[in-house]
Amino acid sequence: VAWEFAAARGVRWLDVRWAPRLLALAAGVAACVLYLGTLLNDEGFAAPLSSVAKRAGVGQGSLYRHFPDRMSLAVAVFDENITELEALAARPDATLDDLFDAIAEQAIGSTAIIEMIASDPTDQRAVQLGTRVAAVADAIRSRAAAAGRMGPHIETEDVMLAISMLAFALAQTPEEARERAAARARALFHTAFAPLPSSEAPQP
Repeated sequence: VAWEFAAARGVRWLDVRWAPRLLALAAGVAACVLYLGTLLNDEGFAAPLSSVAKRAGVGQGSLYRHFPDRMSLAVAVFDENITELEALAARPDATLDDLFDAIAEQAIGSTAIIEMIASDPTDQRAVQLGTRVAAVADAIRSRAAAAGRMGPHIETEDVMLAISMLAFALAQTPEEARERAAARARALFHTAFAPLPSSEAPQP
């Protein structure tokens, strides 16, 4: 873990005596990422980052060295979520229903982080996250269309719009109603993306 942590930061040679320190530092960084979602959901979008450091058991200086602003920490949390979606897309049997289920589950537990990412959609870090999600959506959509499980009229942009609608709708829904809202949204998307009868299919 220490070697991977160092390599990710451009260190190509490492004295083994540094390994324990790097292990502790990597654990602290991981803890910051772990606690961010919980903290924001408990205290809201404006929760101070100093609270993240306190919960994670690291100094504020260490936190700000690795995560200089809120967006960088939110991106770190979202990166793990998107890695899970990419693993889903790699499964040949993955469907759009599976994708929407995964998005809903992540959104229900990360509403404040979604708001944080949305606060500056032009930030290149947020743009890169969107590009990765679009690649996931395109891979699953292409297979579904080829297998006849989805109308050929559906484009990746339509799937991305549905993902955004689902995520932001859940972010604005009271916590006790999110699961019900997610289920209704998924049912709507399932119907909307289903193959059309031949008589209703758009003509070229």
